[in-house]
Amino acid sequence: MTVGRFATKLGYSMIGLFVLMTAVPSRALAQDDHSHMSMGERHEQTPAQKKQENALVQEVRRVTGQFQHNPPSDRALLFGCVSGGDFGAMGMHFAKGSILFDGEVTIDDPEIFLYEPLPNGKVRLTGVDYLVFKSDWEAKPEHKGVVPELMGQLFHLFDAPNRFGLDAFYTLHVWAWKDNPNGTFTNWNPNVSCDAFAGEK
Repeated sequence: MTVGRFATKLGYSMIGLFVLMTAVPSRALAQDDHSHMSMGERHEQTPAQKKQENALVQEVRRVTGQFQHNPPSDRALLFGCVSGGDFGAMGMHFAKGSILFDGEVTIDDPEIFLYEPLPNGKVRLTGVDYLVFKSDWEAKPEHKGVVPELMGQLFHLFDAPNRFGLDAFYTLHVWAWKDNPNGTFTNWNPNVSCDAFAGEK
């Protein structure tokens, strides 16, 4: 499926989400709505929190390990390679359109796989991003008043109205394959680079 057809299938709201989420690597964007903590703030975790974080990372590795250098065939690359300048990068987003609006979050099927381009023209898996729109989530009676979570890690809510002009949505980044000194669940990763990105093929 071409990127154009894939983007059309997702609808303009999803295009707006990615464009606005990634096009402005300002300090405000990196530190507020779409990050779980400020770039310079890393709070000391309790042993229980560390255990939960490690467990989630191990599960994501179990689910995604076979895709280290080849994205799943049901994914399409959107928006090239996303760099945050001084804040690092998120890399290449390979999204699965059929589950973006299903109102569910499932550890075995992340909505987005994140990759870093390599100098040899290949890519390397760095993590995933779980995403669900609030209205889709809350349309199911069992989700009313419940924040989505995976193995104890709560998703971050972008309420509405928001800077993206979109309906409210929840998101959770997990840097399972590339260490992020700012935190496993933060947005930008200073250890990820788009320098080797040679364009979409």
